[in-house]
Amino acid sequence: MTKNVLYVGNYLKGPKNPSYMFTLGPLLEALGYRIIYTSSANNKLVRLLDMIWSVVRHRRYVDVVLIDTYSTQNFYYAVVIAWLCRRFKLIYIPILHGGNLPNRLKESPSQCQLLFGNATANVAPSRYLEQSFRDFGFKNIYHIPNAVALENLPYLRREKAELKLLWVRRLQDIYNPMMALQVFLGLKAKGLKAELCMVGADHDGSLDTLKSFAQKYALNVDFSGYQSKEEWVALSKNYDIFLNTSTIDNTPLSVIEVMALGLGVVSTNVGGMPYLIDHGIEGILVDSKNVEAMTSAVLNLVEDPELFQELTAKARQKVETFDTIKVKQQWKELFRSLGTK
Repeated sequence: MTKNVLYVGNYLKGPKNPSYMFTLGPLLEALGYRIIYTSSANNKLVRLLDMIWSVVRHRRYVDVVLIDTYSTQNFYYAVVIAWLCRRFKLIYIPILHGGNLPNRLKESPSQCQLLFGNATANVAPSRYLEQSFRDFGFKNIYHIPNAVALENLPYLRREKAELKLLWVRRLQDIYNPMMALQVFLGLKAKGLKAELCMVGADHDGSLDTLKSFAQKYALNVDFSGYQSKEEWVALSKNYDIFLNTSTIDNTPLSVIEVMALGLGVVSTNVGGMPYLIDHGIEGILVDSKNVEAMTSAVLNLVEDPELFQELTAKARQKVETFDTIKVKQQWKELFRSLGTK
């Protein structure tokens, strides 16, 4: 018999940065589960009320409630929905997102104990969050990575790297997009021919600051704005090195995807990044905000084709564990172990 799953999160229609619901939901539907999604309301208060009503309305026949759980404002959505689930004796599973959740464990211990300690299971898509929660004493943690459709991410073997740099993320301060421009400026200052393309929608006004910086230093940066995954994947064929400049991170899909595509990755060593990339094996990690170190790492990949080829081949091998087929099986096994098969 088909089981009913209520999936609670930001199910916003046509978002520029779609939540993981748009990936995991169809994946579970392919396994035969009936998924009820909530909420697509744009207003945050209305969205919360819609989530509450969905739990109340479907409480009698839903078998499990999945709750996308973040560390900022949306954390309180999860707290409220989990409380309702406990009240109605429903199985609920928080899915842990956001590189700053470990700080939430420190700042809100009582709420976190109620939310995560009483969950039937907590699913950590990253080894980083899995370990962080174990360090805080939570034992009901399961690691299931974010699913990646590798058939849509063709690996392009590059013989060597040129200074063709790609950056893909929302233009937002926590992702430190300015660092990419500073690296680009450092390369230009050395008299080197380089390219930089930055793909992402402006989130907090960062775009104006970035454009002003580029204009001040006569940097010819391609600010491509928002692009669909299909669009930027096609664009990636023109680039060799991917910059991830975040100050806070978990296990970003954009990095996983470029690892699959065959770009060399140079990333800040924050949050879950060392759990995703073994330094010197699948990519290069540098200290957060260390522009000189990132610039040197980029040059190292260009000057050492053998290293570049080794890193990109190992990176592709690493992300094959994220393939949709394997992730589907892990969810199926989890539901079976919880009696929701």
